[in-house]
Amino acid sequence: MEFVVSEAPAAIERLAVLGVPFNDGEEFGERWHLTREGGHSHRRIVHVDDATGAAVQAALIKAAHDNPNITLLEDFVAIDLITSRHGERYSGDGHVWGVYALNRKAGRVDAFVARATILATGGAGRTYLFSTAPRGATGDGIAMAWRAGCRVSNMEMMQFHPTCLYNLEVKNFLITEAMRGEGGKLKLPPGVPGGGKRFMDRFDKRGELAPRDIVARAIDHEIKRLGLDYVHLDISHKPPEFIKEHFPTIYARLLDLGIDITREPIPVVPAQHYTCGGVVIDLNGRTDLPGLYAAGEVTESGLHGANRLASNSLLECFVFGEAAANHIRSHWDTLPPPPPIRPWDESRVTDSDEEVIVTHNWKEIRRFMWDYVGIVRTTKRLERAQHRADLLAQEVDEYYGNFRVTADLIELRNLLEVARLIIRSALKRKESRGLHYTRDYPETMPQAVDTVLVP
Repeated sequence: MEFVVSEAPAAIERLAVLGVPFNDGEEFGERWHLTREGGHSHRRIVHVDDATGAAVQAALIKAAHDNPNITLLEDFVAIDLITSRHGERYSGDGHVWGVYALNRKAGRVDAFVARATILATGGAGRTYLFSTAPRGATGDGIAMAWRAGCRVSNMEMMQFHPTCLYNLEVKNFLITEAMRGEGGKLKLPPGVPGGGKRFMDRFDKRGELAPRDIVARAIDHEIKRLGLDYVHLDISHKPPEFIKEHFPTIYARLLDLGIDITREPIPVVPAQHYTCGGVVIDLNGRTDLPGLYAAGEVTESGLHGANRLASNSLLECFVFGEAAANHIRSHWDTLPPPPPIRPWDESRVTDSDEEVIVTHNWKEIRRFMWDYVGIVRTTKRLERAQHRADLLAQEVDEYYGNFRVTADLIELRNLLEVARLIIRSALKRKESRGLHYTRDYPETMPQAVDTVLVP
């Protein structure tokens, strides 16, 4: 935490130099406008309206395109890390020399060989039925690093965002926590006992600004207690001009869906949001394997612990991404050159005529993870999930060994690998702490201990 906090100002300044248009705070006597989110005691978040991530992504992509030393390769799907066992001479040290990736346009697997490799593949949100994560968040980097020999830690710590839009057509539209930070209230919908009234004060004295795990469990409790599909998030008591200025993206998107947030509440449900665990790294972004670094949601850096504080995710990416780059640059001359690497062998596989297996297994994993390894857990539920995952692993391994890889098969393999890591980690933790809440062990142990899995 101290490392990230100390490096944060420089990281934000670099983004500003790259052109990220953070909201101006001149009227408040500050350089940038600061907002506040759940669990925060002070306003501390620089932002770009209600679409900070998109603005940062646009600036970084432009900077990468404009840099002549960077080559962007699109429409590739990483399969596995290239380690010393893939070399023509096996060294046995587990050194990582790059990655095998499916070239979707050419229909072949290419080997990308490098002195140093950085995993920045994001989290594993799509392991769950309901998630705010993008379609590609299937835990690929975590699964590849685990298969190569890296430790993973705290995989049971899955953060569920309290307020995802409830809409049968739009599956993963996040209603930013900043809306509650700016005065949005959670209420029960009309037609039930207490309808139209707030309920968070019954669960935590901080109300809507309690940490995400508390708010998510409270919403989950009310939904199950009253048989609801959703609860309401209401900011319509604020002036319309305030709402449109602070939440222009959300206002416009929901207006397209027939919801005017200046006049009516938003139907919301919890959804998986962030993977707090991941590949173990040090302060230089180094993993257990020589030549392999990692940054961002794919990692367990020690920053988030058992419950990520809102808006620390992007900051972690910038700080540890810079740390990894600096370490590689300062040690470049001492990094050994890659050995000759064997090409990908597809001589023993054929094209599959049973893609329905991939689709069916994908749906089954996401459903049992949501039902059995979700916001509230029990040992029996976890054991049921483990049994299903073990059976599917046999099926997926057989399928993977006999058929030519496809993007969907690669993601299914990784999705299942990560699901099993989450379940194993959850079963190991005999307490409730942060994002891991189990009815069988509701108390918190006196000392916090990481859940570390070793290949």
